[in-house]
Amino acid sequence: MMQYLVILLDDMSVSYCHCDNPCKERRLISLDDLRAGILYAMKENLMIQFVYPDYPLPQEYLDVIETIDHHNIKPAGLDGADVSVLDSIDAIPEQVSGVAVLRIGKKQLFESEKALTAFMRKVQRLNVVITDLETFSKEDLQHYDTLLENLANVLKEEYLKGNTPQLNLLTDRMMLDHPNHCNAGVENITLAPNGRFYLCPAFYYSDAEESVGDLKRGLDIKNQQLLRLDHAPLCRHCDAYHCRRCVWLNRKTTYEVNTPSHEQCVVAHTERNAARGLLTAIREQAVFMPEKDIKEINYTDPFDVRKEW
Repeated sequence: MMQYLVILLDDMSVSYCHCDNPCKERRLISLDDLRAGILYAMKENLMIQFVYPDYPLPQEYLDVIETIDHHNIKPAGLDGADVSVLDSIDAIPEQVSGVAVLRIGKKQLFESEKALTAFMRKVQRLNVVITDLETFSKEDLQHYDTLLENLANVLKEEYLKGNTPQLNLLTDRMMLDHPNHCNAGVENITLAPNGRFYLCPAFYYSDAEESVGDLKRGLDIKNQQLLRLDHAPLCRHCDAYHCRRCVWLNRKTTYEVNTPSHEQCVVAHTERNAARGLLTAIREQAVFMPEKDIKEINYTDPFDVRKEW
């Protein structure tokens, strides 16, 4: 069931996930479409997430936005953000706190452990999005495993002190007992500046012709069942509950929206296993979340054990 409507306020709205935004020219959503999008959300009982560009919006847009409860996703450095998005860890604005999204390539990620640790301590929650995840090699996975182990040691010390920083790569799986995927096209839908609906911003950025309806006709998602977890032959058995199961990245790498690539799976399971190690390490020194359990497994790609399922 749909729960969220993501509204891209401009073609230059910040990207907060795997897909880069290739748009180079500003194009604000029309005020009529903005009002119609808000009305659609009200009728469908959807929470709105507005995604902002890196420049101030005209006052008439701000006035319309304030007519409904919402969350603001903004480039880091802009005031009033519920979620701040950064494309680099080299320059973190002072006012960034609360929830932050860091979009980063694997090379910079592996070279930025110290900065990442400091950033993690600065905000309440940090979501790290690896923008070239599909290019991970065996060597990259070894680097990643070491990085996660080091970050887990930092988190362990923070939790033992009574602090509760959140890092999606490690702490999400500790807290979850059911899948918490992106669910684009199932729980959330995107309204683009052209007044048309898309499964998520990535589908708009990559091909504006791939709309799934508009404000006049409503949603028209073909074969929507393929987006659901119960139609994902591997994912429905998997317990890497924190994995985003990005349908855009699935299609990009495997040509199937319900089938992740090998790289997505092994990265998610590397994180899962590191989260298990973190949970175990904390429990060696304190009583911590006794109701949660992450069992030991002997694989990192569910495809390898598909016959058992």
